[in-house]
Amino acid sequence: VQLQASGGGLVQAGDSLRLSCTTSGRTLDTLAWFRQVPGLEREFVAGIDSSNSTTLYGDSVKGRFIVSRDNAKKTIILQMNNLKPDDTAVYYCARARSLSVSRLAAMYHYWGQGTQVTVSS
Repeated sequence: VQLQASGGGLVQAGDSLRLSCTTSGRTLDTLAWFRQVPGLEREFVAGIDSSNSTTLYGDSVKGRFIVSRDNAKKTIILQMNNLKPDDTAVYYCARARSLSVSRLAAMYHYWGQGTQVTVSS
């Protein structure tokens, strides 16, 4: 199983950025985004189940970020709007052999390599 994330970069506060992650194999798994700042634990950002019916967001991004997926393309998308300097982190896509979305990193079995998002003030 592979997950390949892309779309990170350097933006200014208030800007938007779109991350995408393409995976291989079955499409019945839950997909999610996490982020991590050096020295801190990995933080849940957003997740979506395989049927596209349930989404879950971290409190710090609710109302600004939108998660979606395209099962035909085996891709999860994270649309990040109104970015803030506190959103600066390495963003990881993850995949869980589960039908429900979890906020816990330990519930995810596969991880992408991470993409850096930097938001300047």
